[in-house]
Amino acid sequence: MSTRRDRLHEIIFEADTPAGKRFDVILLWLIVGSVLTVMAESVPEWHDAYRQLFFILEWTFTGFFTVEYIARLWSVKHPLRYATSFFGVIDLLAILPAFLGFILPGSGSLRIIRIFRLLRVFRVLKLVGFLEEARGLQLALRASRRRIIVFLSVVLTLVTMMGTLMYLLEDAQTGFSSIPKSIYWAIVTVTTVGYGDIAPQTVLGQIIASIMMILGYAIIAVPTGMIGVEMIRKTDSSNKEGAVNTQACPGCGRNGHESDAVYCKHCGDEL
Repeated sequence: MSTRRDRLHEIIFEADTPAGKRFDVILLWLIVGSVLTVMAESVPEWHDAYRQLFFILEWTFTGFFTVEYIARLWSVKHPLRYATSFFGVIDLLAILPAFLGFILPGSGSLRIIRIFRLLRVFRVLKLVGFLEEARGLQLALRASRRRIIVFLSVVLTLVTMMGTLMYLLEDAQTGFSSIPKSIYWAIVTVTTVGYGDIAPQTVLGQIIASIMMILGYAIIAVPTGMIGVEMIRKTDSSNKEGAVNTQACPGCGRNGHESDAVYCKHCGDEL
């Protein structure tokens, strides 16, 4: 007989169930809304005009994410193992900046780190097998489309984080007056376009800009064909070993287990 904790674990962690998928979809939309709110709030004109609305939205999102984080810890048998896992750390970082804003003025903009939680979309779309290289993609067209989406997601996350960092480091008079403008600068820099309309003036900002330029060349130089061949090779190899599913361990909350697995490969608890 399933307990209330088991039912909650199924809803929060299991993307294969209808309730779990609905929960993850709602969560992803809340994450997107929260990230867009932080970005819009950094625009001076909007911040002054809709200050009260931004305040209400931010604490609504923070309240939901806090309750969700506590529920995740309560629904697993070993809360510490989940708290120290990759997604556990990301979930904690999603709520900490809002509270740190009371202690460290200006740190509230780090709430943009919530964008990392969008990595959960891979669970909802059942791409865990793709990420773990356990299931080969059946059609070349579908394989290319998904690889492009993953690649663009990584680039988007990079420019968003770097743009936010430059917004915190540089003066508004140099052009970094809002997070969207700073992200625009990051995109121009990482693509090596270099319009020159916005440029960092601090030493640390120039160092970050140099790193982004080098990363830009690395991104452009990555041969698409080599990525495709490597993914196909690893997929074929993984298929021989066995497929994985999105089932999450009730003990530590981690997923990516083989379909015929009986025990969690991370903590040893029974699946």
